[in-house]
Amino acid sequence: MRILVVEDDEFIANALDLVLSEQNYAVEIAADGESGWELVQAYEYDLILLDVMLPKLDGIELCRRVRSQGYKMPILLLTGRDSSHDKAIGLDAGADDYLVKPFDQEELFARVRALLRRGNTSVSPVLEWGELRLDPSSCEVTYSGRSLQLTPKEYALLELFLRNNRRVFSCSAILDRVWSFDKTPGEEAVRTQIKGLRQKLKAVGAPADLIETVYGIGYRLKLPSVNKLTLPSSEEPSEQTRQQTLTALAGVWERFQGRVNEQVTLLEQATTQILPAQLTVEQRHHAEQAAHTLAGSLGTFGFAAGSQLARKIERSLRAKKSMSQTETKHLRELVAALRRSIELTPPELTTPVTVKQELPQLLIFNSDRHLAEPLIAEAGVWGIQAEIATQLETARKAIALSPPQVVLLDLDGNTADSLALLVELKHRYPSLPVLVHSNQDNLMTRLEVARCGGHAFLPKPVPPAKVLQAVTQLLPKEATAAKVMVVDDDPQILATLRSLLEPWGLRTICIEDPRRFWETLEASAPDLLILDINMPHLSGLELCQIVRQDSHWCGLPILFLTAYSDANTVNQVFAVGADDFVSKPIVGPELVNRIMNRLDRIELLRNLAEIDSLTGVANRHKSTQDLERLLNLAKRHHQPFCLAVLDIDRFKLVNDTCGHAVGDTVLRQLGQWLLHSLRREDIVARWGGEEFVCGLYGMTSQDGVQRLTDISIGWQQQQSTHPQCNIPITFSVGIVHYPQHGADLESLYRAADKALYRAKKNGRGRVVAFKETGSSDQLSVASD
Repeated sequence: MRILVVEDDEFIANALDLVLSEQNYAVEIAADGESGWELVQAYEYDLILLDVMLPKLDGIELCRRVRSQGYKMPILLLTGRDSSHDKAIGLDAGADDYLVKPFDQEELFARVRALLRRGNTSVSPVLEWGELRLDPSSCEVTYSGRSLQLTPKEYALLELFLRNNRRVFSCSAILDRVWSFDKTPGEEAVRTQIKGLRQKLKAVGAPADLIETVYGIGYRLKLPSVNKLTLPSSEEPSEQTRQQTLTALAGVWERFQGRVNEQVTLLEQATTQILPAQLTVEQRHHAEQAAHTLAGSLGTFGFAAGSQLARKIERSLRAKKSMSQTETKHLRELVAALRRSIELTPPELTTPVTVKQELPQLLIFNSDRHLAEPLIAEAGVWGIQAEIATQLETARKAIALSPPQVVLLDLDGNTADSLALLVELKHRYPSLPVLVHSNQDNLMTRLEVARCGGHAFLPKPVPPAKVLQAVTQLLPKEATAAKVMVVDDDPQILATLRSLLEPWGLRTICIEDPRRFWETLEASAPDLLILDINMPHLSGLELCQIVRQDSHWCGLPILFLTAYSDANTVNQVFAVGADDFVSKPIVGPELVNRIMNRLDRIELLRNLAEIDSLTGVANRHKSTQDLERLLNLAKRHHQPFCLAVLDIDRFKLVNDTCGHAVGDTVLRQLGQWLLHSLRREDIVARWGGEEFVCGLYGMTSQDGVQRLTDISIGWQQQQSTHPQCNIPITFSVGIVHYPQHGADLESLYRAADKALYRAKKNGRGRVVAFKETGSSDQLSVASD
């Protein structure tokens, strides 16, 4: 069920988002009445939670507008005003119910459930379809008395089908009803969730086609032999649901506790340091607003007494412009009591919370459990949860119930079953990576594995650590968040864009003053730039021209926001080099789609132009630009910058003795080792042959020696020799840092190359820092 929350107080909005999401509702938030109205027109909602006091368009007027346009969804008003007159105004405007802040969570949930039932006459407190039973009050789902453990999205899907049990839903309709607009994935996500839900239903005895596919249209519930709806015996939420809600609230309280303290401090200043009678109109307004916000939010987090005190303070400030000495003293006492009431966090918000970390899943198919046990133990060290299947049918069931991230398939125990499983996985789960492990290391075996769908082949014998290293390389890698830089002098636009883009995993850098543009551009290195046309000091058109004139940034995608869509403005935008433009007012889905499509295209082009295809790290051209950027930052902010040049020892001997294929594997593994061992902001690049370059901002050569020494030790512990080559594989490093060893990248590289030469000359496998005179600082990590 989709709920729209229209609330300008971020504190309360976040709390409502979390507690309602814990009840498996899809929640969307609007911070003002106009934004709420735009969402109502664009999307279908099952319920609106509407604050009365809103900027731009107040809640009462928004309620009237919704009803005047024929929208029938239930509306629950939330407000801090509890007079009969205020309630009457809200109900007359078209609201269905009225809840006074602070409100109890159980009462809120009960009213939400009641309104959702009222909005759909087919809805009953407990939903049943044959032997399938879903209780919205406790979020419990059973089939023939057997409990189902569903994910939030699986639960929401099942509830959608049960509440609309005669309707067929297309994938797009399901996306609209189950996902929030700012978190909407592709249609493949719907099919994945349907598949997971079917598997869990089947596991407890439900028919395999309980959720049936209507080909060419969508999905629906299959008519059961018995269909009845009954009332629940209790609407008390389960203990698990209650604990989840408290956990969510504790997280919100931790985030906003500082803000609450600031609001109480503002009241203390207004009532203690300044006499209430001497307050300016602006000071009194800020004090009233702080008290109003505290009255509406503290009760939600267990501060019932604090909420009541804040309400009394608000009424006192609002009622009397001048106070007697007795009244002033009483107001100060109220504020002091409010401070004391929030100093102790309610016990339910301080209960330790155990967070279950989702570990990558590995399924090991091996007919000999004894041989697989060392891999299970080693997987735990690598942060991977492994499971063994010794029979073909067991492996099939395990994959069907909970698909792993990687399958490790031993080919030697039962070759026929292993190849049969490999073929099945290729057709049923083509994106599931399979690592084949075997003693049969010959051309025909490798060819057979490749034909059957194996993603990687690992010959035996190798230690468990090597196997897990190969498994790790097949795990899906978490993508680095793309960065979008927005320049607009309107803070409301900046806030809107941030709220639209960040739920999609986009890092948003916002600049209100265009004079800070160039400094921020170089520091943040965005993937896409959004500009407003009309701004003080520098226009967006001028900024675009500056970017297009710079050789480093000339390829940066630029999108304009403009209130004008006439031909002259459009021509100006494209004349200065823009890639796209979006007209104001901003329509969220349109803007997000344009940005995501643009980022997808540039990611492909960037990988082709900037990434070394063999190792997966930056190439020389790209890294030179990034190193220059970090060096300029170091100069501007007077920070050290460390440059390291690495070279694989005896690499020609590796190629000559073991073959270039083994040499390529070593290069690839070292590149990935460096990439995962250094910080995300560090630069790792291959500059040609067996030479790598690393840039470490904020580090001296001494820091760099220690860091690269740790990395070298770790590399040698994991990779002393290659499985197909008995030559010890080490690398030597030369390290310098700015400004002691050079003022530009060329001079720093020359100095680092000299230090690398000394490392090679002194025995290899060493990390050496450059010195102008005397011997270099060095730390040996391997003997020659």
